Amino acid sequence: MPEPLTLLLTRPREQAGAWQARLAALGVTVRTLPLIEIAAAADRRPAEQAWRELPQARLAMFVSPNAVTHFFAARPAGQVWPEGALAATVGPGSAQALREAGVPETHIVQPPADAASLDSEHLWPLLAEQDWHGRLALMLRGDGGRDWLAQRLRERGARVAEYGVYRRRCPTLDEAERTTLDAALAAPEQHVWLFSSAEALDHLQTLAGAGIDWSRASAIATHQRIAERARRLGLVHVVLARPDAAAVARALLALQERPLQSF
Repeated sequence: MPEPLTLLLTRPREQAGAWQARLAALGVTVRTLPLIEIAAAADRRPAEQAWRELPQARLAMFVSPNAVTHFFAARPAGQVWPEGALAATVGPGSAQALREAGVPETHIVQPPADAASLDSEHLWPLLAEQDWHGRLALMLRGDGGRDWLAQRLRERGARVAEYGVYRRRCPTLDEAERTTLDAALAAPEQHVWLFSSAEALDHLQTLAGAGIDWSRASAIATHQRIAERARRLGLVHVVLARPDAAAVARALLALQERPLQSF
């Protein structure tokens, strides 16, 4: 029987602990190797302006748990979530962060648990039924990212305001993380990368350096767009999985046996 593969968890450090615990509980051998570093926005004024506009907004879209954390860090004292504002997100981690921040469950909108993919495309049908003409939608994000949902809202007549409330950047690896990276590069057949961001692949390329043969590496990607970026880097064995620990564990088992499919 082949030796179990080691899963490389590339999420930001702030999210790694909970994911590692869930995967370990499923019997997955996992190492953390953050490929995105999260930092507070250099300027807090965008988040403060977004809080001023929130009472007039119909929607606040949070692109990640980091958006929730850094937006609520700027909350004015005593301000509660407005009755008329929806809080939308695409992932269960972000939805849980919204609950913990005090947003009522009835105001949270996210793709169905059984959606084929947890992304803006599967969130949009839940929002598209509304009349957006003249309504204000706040997009709370890091620096950069997709604008697909913002475009759909503008097409429906919404007033969209985008605010960067945190920064993403290439991390500086500590000694243990650098050792994990070196081990993965030296023995690609024994490791599987878990990518939940295309930007993480750009940072991996920077951290690993030039001249790496990625054709022997395997990966699990949480979206087709990310899988395509991994293949452009040179990875051959790439499977899709929902951003859910159980789905990732099943995908890891599939890679162990080498059938290529989605989970």
